[in-house]
Amino acid sequence: MQLLLVVVGAIGITALASRKGLQPALVVVVIAAAVSFIPGLPRFELAPELILTVVLPPLLYSAALDFSFVSLARNLRAILFLGVGMVLVSAAVTGLVAAWAVPGLALVPALLLGAVVAPPDAVAALAVGRKLGLPKRLMAILTGESLVNDAAALTLFTLAVAAATGKDTLFGNPFLLFGYGVLAGVLIGLALALVVHGIRSRLRDSGLETALGLIVPFAAYLLAEEVHASGVLAVVAAGITLGHNDARASFATRLQGRQVWHSLDVLLEAFVFAYMGLQCKFVFAGLAATGISWPAFVLGATAVLGTVLLVRPAWVFLTYGRGLLRGRLTVGLPRGRRRLVRERLPWQYMAVISWTGMRGVVTMAAAAGVPATVPGRDLIQALAFVVAVGTLLIQGPTLPPLIRWLRLEAPEEQRRAELGAAKAREVTRAAAKQALSTPPEGADPEAFARLRERFTTALAASKESDETRMSPAERGLLLTVRQQLLAAQRTALVRARKAGELPDDIVRGELERLDLEEAAAQAAR
Repeated sequence: MQLLLVVVGAIGITALASRKGLQPALVVVVIAAAVSFIPGLPRFELAPELILTVVLPPLLYSAALDFSFVSLARNLRAILFLGVGMVLVSAAVTGLVAAWAVPGLALVPALLLGAVVAPPDAVAALAVGRKLGLPKRLMAILTGESLVNDAAALTLFTLAVAAATGKDTLFGNPFLLFGYGVLAGVLIGLALALVVHGIRSRLRDSGLETALGLIVPFAAYLLAEEVHASGVLAVVAAGITLGHNDARASFATRLQGRQVWHSLDVLLEAFVFAYMGLQCKFVFAGLAATGISWPAFVLGATAVLGTVLLVRPAWVFLTYGRGLLRGRLTVGLPRGRRRLVRERLPWQYMAVISWTGMRGVVTMAAAAGVPATVPGRDLIQALAFVVAVGTLLIQGPTLPPLIRWLRLEAPEEQRRAELGAAKAREVTRAAAKQALSTPPEGADPEAFARLRERFTTALAASKESDETRMSPAERGLLLTVRQQLLAAQRTALVRARKAGELPDDIVRGELERLDLEEAAAQAAR
């Protein structure tokens, strides 16, 4: 019952904040924190394993479905420097500062705190970016980082817990542990995705296909964690693979899946921020039992929060200044003239990336998962809460003004998008004309000839065919022919993407347009 109330309340506040033009994450956290101080209110707390198993996988999977191999390869250098390098640097620097600034916190527990607060949660940043229309290249880097950094942070957290408690990990060598986790996690995700794709292609039922898709992130995460591999990377690998093969599913499955995952994202994001806020009173109540003075804690927490806020911009611009943050750019759309070049990302991109370090679900779950035997556990949890909420309240409101002030423009990206859209229209028109050369089986030749003339005229004018003066028989034939055309257009788009003639995002947009067109045709039947 308590969980239901939290979810309903979080959704209601999110809806109200969105209508008022406010950032839902900030409003939900602030109101939830205030609610936590209501006298007699019991603590709402979930096991950290439940948060990591139930909340994190679907959020990662949903983002991975819309990500592509091409975006990953093009921005791999920047993604790894942020998703792995940034996590390691942030954990080390924050841990050292915490050991120096926070009374009663030894070095090993301080480094554990660094691992807890290392991974940024890109949920809020990506939501702001989508709302303000950030360039696709920048969104791809932020999304890729969010898909990778959790794996690095959780591996680092495992090593830090082992060091603090004296327990052994699967491998004593941290590099071997990380390598095994990455390789095994990715292989498990790929294998599961191939199995699910094979099953889904035989179901022929959009409801069952969507239900199967809902199981994938949880299955991937649990299977990988069972063999001590990275559950995060298993989910990401499965999501990217199935998203890439999504064109082979039915149009109803794609449309249904988009709505289901969007709704689930809204639900889980609202719950995460509400859960963060509801811990406020109880985290600080546990802190009082440690005996640390409030002035000392405030000074130490300020130092830790300041370090977290500053180390990311320092790392981003240090690596940018040394030319390490570069991307691979495909120049020229015609197949014979395409080439890959190294492209230096604009400094404005780096400014936005450096300020998108809000912490969230992984930080809160890892803090709750610190074993009771670790010295200073209550202090670690309180500091992690300050960092998570502090970054959200400081960076969240200031990120939109920063983006507007920078006036991010991507004329070359816009030009490539226009060229890609024109090429996509050319591909679909050619596929439709080719499909119109063969009448459906059993169709009346004269009726098909009249219909083909209508479609040919409409394709030449880039508009829909006129259906107002059609007989019932012609309307039935129209639906059959339209389905034939749409299938041919989808096949041509996927073939063009595979040949490298069209970028993945253009193909996904065109497939969505075709799906909506087929759904409208089915509804008018």
